[in-house]
Amino acid sequence: MEFLAQKIGMSRTVGKTSTPVTLLKVLNTKVCELKEGGQAIVAYPRGKAQSKTIAGQQKKYNLSKEYNRFATLRVANTEIGDLDISALESAQRLKASFMTKGRGFSGAMKRWNFQGGPAAHGSRFHRRLGSIGNREWPGRVQPGKKMAGHYGNEKVTVQAQVVSFDKENGILVLKGSVAGYNGAFGKITIIK
Repeated sequence: MEFLAQKIGMSRTVGKTSTPVTLLKVLNTKVCELKEGGQAIVAYPRGKAQSKTIAGQQKKYNLSKEYNRFATLRVANTEIGDLDISALESAQRLKASFMTKGRGFSGAMKRWNFQGGPAAHGSRFHRRLGSIGNREWPGRVQPGKKMAGHYGNEKVTVQAQVVSFDKENGILVLKGSVAGYNGAFGKITIIK
């Protein structure tokens, strides 16, 4: 069973040992339409963006203006309406899928943690990539070669242990870190 969540930030537990934790806010979602295979189209609030397409979907599913984003999730219930988050109370482990922070176009040293060259004495090889291929054979750059390019903004899924869940406020506390910036949206899945 999947839920939508927003990352609040990181903190730590206080006790004999300090444990890093990530705080997630489970979003209020409404099941709009049921599909085959346990899939459902759900609506959730996110920002104030409004378009004619979203207005048409809100009218089709008889939703208020606050529900302005739609997603497809795997759900256990077969009723249209509010998604029940009580299943998270008994959950021990979850999979959290969030997008990492986007860092734009980055060099090979930052993107792939390359060492670089000598810092002095005219080497002219400080933060550069170095050789990327051979001359005669294969005569091209091999696919998958680690080079400079777009870094971050990719989906990362981690398994995490549930520390606590506040059903009234929808706050989920997971052990360890979850990818993404504070305020990022993602999916959480209960592991059986």
